[in-house]
Amino acid sequence: MTKPFENISEKNKQKLFNMFHTDIITYKAGEDLSNMLLDKNSIGIIIEGYIQIIKENLNGSKIVIDELYEDDVLSIKTIYVQDSEYEVLVKEQTKIVFFDLEALSTYPNNEKGYYNMFIKNLFLILNDKINEKNERIQILSKKTIRNRLLEYFSIVKVKNGSNNIYLPFSFMALADYLGVDRSAMSRELSYLKEEGFIEIKGKRIKLTF
Repeated sequence: MTKPFENISEKNKQKLFNMFHTDIITYKAGEDLSNMLLDKNSIGIIIEGYIQIIKENLNGSKIVIDELYEDDVLSIKTIYVQDSEYEVLVKEQTKIVFFDLEALSTYPNNEKGYYNMFIKNLFLILNDKINEKNERIQILSKKTIRNRLLEYFSIVKVKNGSNNIYLPFSFMALADYLGVDRSAMSRELSYLKEEGFIEIKGKRIKLTF
């Protein structure tokens, strides 16, 4: 996964901050940033911390649709938060540096290598985000918990080039990601294990299909 300041020295990163008069803002755990993002024509990069993107369904249940950590990009254009059904919730103290989008896109001097590298990195990150959203849509289009699990496993298998998968998050987070009930998902995982589709040891899952 590309990082915003990849191949950019700490010295040149500070030059970028100075060039674009960036704001670095610290948020406390529990703050909801959704309204702030809707009003802000900027792109934020998480310096440290942890944020969840949460969608509330019509029945009142909530689904974690994304999790953002250090070096993740945060803006209305990358996380698709468009209405009041979404929360951008700070889970622990988080620092974000904000760049003005218009200033970034209209900067007149493109001879600075670190600036060009930064813009290239942002484009690569945007492309990754689009791919991730398409994968999520592909998974959520499956109607049953079993098919959502198998689709997720199949996508990770292809990306890793291996039948061995190590979950990057907890099983509770996996249930949120798949948009399913945790208990129902656990039962389905047990069925898949009994039927020989998978082997589970902690967060390690071996696919046998």
